Amino acid sequence: MKSVVLLHALGLDSTMWEAQHRALESAGHQVIAPDQRGFGTTALGSVPPSLDTVADDLARLLDERGVESTVLVGASMGAYVAMAFLRRHGDRVHALGLLSARARADDARAKAARTAFAARVVEPETGPAFVAAMTPGLVGATTRATRPRVVAAVRTAAATARPEALAWAQRAIAGRPSSLDVLRAADLPAVVIAGAEDELVPPEHTREVAEALPAGRLLVVPGAGHLPSLEPRTW
Repeated sequence: MKSVVLLHALGLDSTMWEAQHRALESAGHQVIAPDQRGFGTTALGSVPPSLDTVADDLARLLDERGVESTVLVGASMGAYVAMAFLRRHGDRVHALGLLSARARADDARAKAARTAFAARVVEPETGPAFVAAMTPGLVGATTRATRPRVVAAVRTAAATARPEALAWAQRAIAGRPSSLDVLRAADLPAVVIAGAEDELVPPEHTREVAEALPAGRLLVVPGAGHLPSLEPRTW
């Protein structure tokens, strides 16, 4: 039996992996799909924003479950946490899956955009409308046009996320270092998954992630945007 960790995207929680959770458990794997710090049932706490903190949260959870090493899968924010975990606890990862993420650190423009997001999302009067306006970009054009239940589910999840958790996570992501060195040193089975219609992470960035991994393999999901684990689902 293999242990598989599933790390969710920004604004969502562990329920985004329900289909994969069921399939993996049915195949006999132990599945750990935590709500990351501030999301779902997990408290945010008062520590400064850092993906290293979230990676260490996961290390403690694995200790509690008696898991020495795992297949580590992360989507978007979850992928950034996975790369931080690989940097800090690389000996505990024996296979890797990264969805919809960059390996490079944010440039000044991207950092400014995340900081602005963090400031706007906590505004009581305008924050909810801001989140609602940003949410459709998480999915691709095909999903928006043909999969209304997926769009509705993502909207509901994002609307119920705590504003302070969204702000904390964006600041943590903005402060992350480049992970290209970590990926190049990760000689383990790895798959990088991208949505063909991802409007947030350009294909050249996803390709760079796959090419940095010595055993990396790139898979592109047609008709999906930034959340390929959710979008192809039949509703």
